[in-house]
Parts: sequence; structure tokens; C-alpha cells
Amino acid sequence: MYVCSCFGVTEQQVKQHAENGACTPRQIASACKAGTDCGSCVRRIQALLGRGACPRRELADRGRPVLSELETELDEAA
Repeated sequence: MYVCSCFGVTEQQVKQHAENGACTPRQIASACKAGTDCGSCVRRIQALLGRGACPRRELADRGRPVLSELETELDEAA
């Protein structure tokens, strides 16, 4: 099913971008342009993203510094 008719982006594509780390509608837009033209799909994208697992969101929910903590985790993983 299409989420963004302006750019032909499907639900599956949005979900795939989310699995690859896109946690917000803005990050989805950066990945595939969905939500950047008429904007009518942004709420649907928000619904698809829901409150799923996202490292940055989890840190923010705990009141932790998001960027610095993520960079530390990435450095430790490397």
C-alpha cells in the first residue's frame, strides 16, 4: 500500500527505512523523500514509526544526551 503518492513510497519501504535506523518522519524523508512534497503522508509515517525500538528515542526517553551517547555506543562497537 502506498504511503506517499507524491513519490510512490510504500508502507514496506517506510518500514525498511525504519529497520535501517530512521526513527522520525524527517529521517524517513531524508531516506526516500516521503513527506517532503504535499505533506499529507506525514501522519501515516508517524503512525508506522509508532513507538518502536530506536536507540536515539530510547536514550531521550531516559533523559540521556542523545547524540553524545550514540556516538559513544558507536565508538565502542567499532
